[in-house]
Amino acid sequence: MSAHAAELDTIETRIPARLDRLPWARFHWLIVIGLGTVWILDGLEVTIVGAIASRLTEPGSGIKLDASMIGTAAAFYVGGACIGALFFGQLTDRFGRKRLFLVTLALYLVATAATAFAFAPWYLYAARFLTGAGIGGEYAAINSAIDELIPARVRGRVDLIINGSYWLGAAAGSVAALFFLDTSIFATNVGWRLAFGVGVVFGLAILFVRRNLPESPRWLFIHGREQEAEEIVGRIEAEVRDETGQPLEEPRDALVVRQRKTIPFRTIARTAFRDHRQRTWLGLALFVGQAFIYNAVTFDLGTLISSFFGVSSGNVPYWFAVFAVGNFLGPLTLGRLFDTVGRKPMVSGCYLGSAAMLTLTAALFVGDTLTIGWFMLLIGVTFFIASAGASSAYLTVSEIFPMETRALAIAFFYAIGTAVGGITGPLLFGHLIASGSHSQVAFGFYLGAAVMAVGGVAELLFGVPAEQKPLEQVARPLTEQEAKPAPAQRAPARRRERYRPGPGTGSAASSPGMWAAVPSPPVPMDREVEAIVRALEQNGPTDRGALARLVGARYWGPGRFRGALVQALLDQRVRRVGRGRFDAMAH
Repeated sequence: MSAHAAELDTIETRIPARLDRLPWARFHWLIVIGLGTVWILDGLEVTIVGAIASRLTEPGSGIKLDASMIGTAAAFYVGGACIGALFFGQLTDRFGRKRLFLVTLALYLVATAATAFAFAPWYLYAARFLTGAGIGGEYAAINSAIDELIPARVRGRVDLIINGSYWLGAAAGSVAALFFLDTSIFATNVGWRLAFGVGVVFGLAILFVRRNLPESPRWLFIHGREQEAEEIVGRIEAEVRDETGQPLEEPRDALVVRQRKTIPFRTIARTAFRDHRQRTWLGLALFVGQAFIYNAVTFDLGTLISSFFGVSSGNVPYWFAVFAVGNFLGPLTLGRLFDTVGRKPMVSGCYLGSAAMLTLTAALFVGDTLTIGWFMLLIGVTFFIASAGASSAYLTVSEIFPMETRALAIAFFYAIGTAVGGITGPLLFGHLIASGSHSQVAFGFYLGAAVMAVGGVAELLFGVPAEQKPLEQVARPLTEQEAKPAPAQRAPARRRERYRPGPGTGSAASSPGMWAAVPSPPVPMDREVEAIVRALEQNGPTDRGALARLVGARYWGPGRFRGALVQALLDQRVRRVGRGRFDAMAH
């Protein structure tokens, strides 16, 4: 197809603004459940395989493996994830989010089920490679779809919590492994096979939910299917209005794009490596850092605490479950700060903070004075912080590259980060642990701290303040750049609006493919403030919980009711009349 034939119309659309101004509703929960649960699958998969690895080397397991073959199988899984991410990532940008997130999940299900019937090393390697390819492809398709469907005001916290849910799967995998490896319940050659069935059953349930999810409207209107995009957004808006009983404010900003059926790969590559060179270095630093330390500690934690603290192999899953829960709590509790305090301070803070904690852990470990309790406490705090930072790496690369390259950008950085950090980390730590030397293991911790610190410094230098901003403002679509002059040539519209209280987002650093460096205010809160004032005028003094129910605050999204209430107090539209009770101000 010629370049001319690939071009369609130049259109003006408000679809991004319409999606970003939606109140939180059932539709968004379906996105979280149907798409976000892939991380739970990955955590479940990796942990179960790690827990049953020793069983596969025992006589009577039904497959003849030794320890080196287990390592080879893990390498095939990681290699499959890297190749799958790159292969399916470019297909996701070309053929759409929905088509690919159904294909990648189906591949994962088939390959995982096949693994349960492994009878020879070559068969196991092939099944693990295909399982990894499905998971790697999932990351590219899923993260791009989530970011294009979740409102900008809550995109950071939702992304972090979804990415952090990996550790819920890891905790579940630890508990499941204890059950399926119990020889008083299952035979030696049966239990480990049934363990893979957990992922299959869970994946089938997710597949059922996904069938009812729409294609990304943002992808549709760029690829010449604007009518379908309009119909999807119209249905979503109707569902949200019926559910919440609230009118939807008029969308503000329009986007003009020149539609294209396909975007040449050379254009995508030029965007990443020429127009967004600094952002590319940022993505690499963030991904390599988190992949190195996470894969090193996750794969070698059991060996580490068994070798240096005398923990029996039967008790390792309990400690790993505690480690996993702490990792999930990090994004869960810190996630909202990425939307309020901001991306740059939080991402850099998490990377540098975890580096500092890892340095402290290394210094105490080398002295051979730590008990298993104190060691796991230090590791827990370190990865409580690091987990939010690691999750933000996926969020960052999804936001800072144009929509046409989003899935491939995620795939590229995931593949490079996993290949460089995810392979070298476990290999290095494995050799250091095998030495039996506290000082050599401490060196590994120091090295991990240095790699994480590089990611933190890169965020300080090259990070983009993307909090609460539309994706099209953080990185302009390539097709939008073709359609009209750069935004720096247009005077920004000025209007009086009420904004969410808290730190401002500041201005984005100017670079090719971005909007001009003009101040970008937080998300307006006019509608929410008016709803609170109106409810108090109609009902009189009301306690906070009842007020939230009256205005339907559960549909507004995380933290939005609190922000509107604070703003109403600051504007003297509302006053306190007792502990936890409020009333409208008389005017």
